[in-house]
Amino acid sequence: MSQIRIVRIHNELLGTYGDQGNAEVLAFRAKFHGITTTIIDVGYNDPLPTNGDIYLLGGAEDAAQLLSLEALQRDDNLNILHFAIERGAVILAVCAGFQIIGNKFWANGQEVDGLGLLDVISVPGDKRLVGDIKTISTVLGFELTGFENHMGRTILGSGAEAFGKVVTGNGNGDSKFDGAVLGNIFGTYMHGPILARNPEFADLLLTRATGRKYAQITDPLALKYASWRRKVIK
Repeated sequence: MSQIRIVRIHNELLGTYGDQGNAEVLAFRAKFHGITTTIIDVGYNDPLPTNGDIYLLGGAEDAAQLLSLEALQRDDNLNILHFAIERGAVILAVCAGFQIIGNKFWANGQEVDGLGLLDVISVPGDKRLVGDIKTISTVLGFELTGFENHMGRTILGSGAEAFGKVVTGNGNGDSKFDGAVLGNIFGTYMHGPILARNPEFADLLLTRATGRKYAQITDPLALKYASWRRKVIK
């Protein structure tokens, strides 16, 4: 595959913490590997495209999160995501997006049904968790760094695996694990944006989306930056 479609979902709602930058990082890394990309911005009133290769959701406050959920439950959008997963598309959901794709979460003082793409539930915490976070991803086999800012506590069901083991920070709220993963569906609390701080992860998503191996960083600048970030966060 020499061309991929990156679908950025509800940037006007889920772009509070800069996670829209994940699309630009994927496009940059893809260009480095000789892949042509198209970034498709899907607004609140737009239907999801059926032919996306990577679907991205970012972070937001409760009101915007609920609006995004409502739009994704509308028409055929949820079916489109299910079909995309079945054909091997990648989903990366950060913070509010992570909660949206789970089974249930709390927003504006109420429990709501999520999209059910990941077997997790998110419940309210008693304080906001803010700061740098470092994890060792048992799924990916390397360290990741990011920045967390959330009050939710996420509990994994039997159908999901933790995305990473927390070294520094709080992750899902227990200071043990961050995020969840199932196949090509990745959920995490790490902003940054996460792909800007962890270009290896961007390459791995490209690997998953194209079937070609790009997980090994070869350009010195990206490798140096990723190494520096991990040394800064102890």
